[in-house]
Amino acid sequence: MSWGGIFDVSGKDARVAALRDESVHPGFWDDTEHAQAAMQELARLEETTVPWQELRRRLDDAAEMLEFAAEEEDPSAYAQEVRSQLAELQVIWERLEMTDILSGPHDGANAYVEINSGAGGTESCDWASMLLRMYLRYCDKAGLKAEITDEVPGEVAGVKNVTLHVRGPYAYGKLKCEHGVHRLVRISPFDAQKRRHTSFASVDVIPEIEEVENVEINAKEIRIDTYLSSGAGGQNVQKNETAVRITHIPTGIVVACQNERSQLKNREFAMKVLKSKLAEIERKKQEDQLTQLRGDVRSIEWGNQDRSYVFQPYTLVKDYRSGYETGNIIAVMDGEIEPMISAYLQKTRSHGK
Repeated sequence: MSWGGIFDVSGKDARVAALRDESVHPGFWDDTEHAQAAMQELARLEETTVPWQELRRRLDDAAEMLEFAAEEEDPSAYAQEVRSQLAELQVIWERLEMTDILSGPHDGANAYVEINSGAGGTESCDWASMLLRMYLRYCDKAGLKAEITDEVPGEVAGVKNVTLHVRGPYAYGKLKCEHGVHRLVRISPFDAQKRRHTSFASVDVIPEIEEVENVEINAKEIRIDTYLSSGAGGQNVQKNETAVRITHIPTGIVVACQNERSQLKNREFAMKVLKSKLAEIERKKQEDQLTQLRGDVRSIEWGNQDRSYVFQPYTLVKDYRSGYETGNIIAVMDGEIEPMISAYLQKTRSHGK
């Protein structure tokens, strides 16, 4: 049985064959730069094609076993083994499919996640802290390492804004769908009359770009402030102005870092984040130009939130971009957001985005 109709990596296979053929030609290594680039491409292609080829081989083996079992008088003897193999192959399939979807230029990168409370004072600050907990729990479940690099607490509760540095395979590719406006509807724990409140918080996700080419920062266009850290690190952090805040004057972007005990390290980290932000702005400018040509411009106003979380009078989490919804809001707030991420990625792939 052939599984070529289910998944096809023939294009990549052909490219792998071409590169292998090229590498054995006389004079291939005379151009060192070209040769190294070709070998790097070959390694990347093999990393993506070999697992699919192995899956296809194992599916063929399972199909042969089914055909063999059909010829036996008692095919049930093979049933348990076939079920076990198919269950294992299903897990492998889902993992490879997700990897195939996450093939954008920065999908494999680490990510910076910024959560900002919206209008509404204490309510919104508390909502921002709930989102922070949700992402921390998700990262823990997904095997990603999340570290708070900057945090401004709310005056009464929660946080005004907080920045996470998330590291791990496909951190940006998975979390990029969290970008947008998140709306909460609930009975407020801060309202003595137990009225229902609506709160908003925004989430921004940008990739960590290791080497940011074409991004130059003029020293005259930034302002660097230092202050006492209020983050992790204990009393040793508090004694000196180790926290750093960098303001990029032309754009108004403000980046802060206070998690390191060294002012120099905090400054280096903040500058790296600033460069990634500027690179992301340039990328979005290009996307906006394409969007305007398509005429698909959506105003930012009530009703255009990207996701809603409703605790009262019913329970519902709905992502308006993918259409995914669930009534198990407790699980979602406990970090079970992988189904929403998968739904978003599947939707964007089907639309060719």
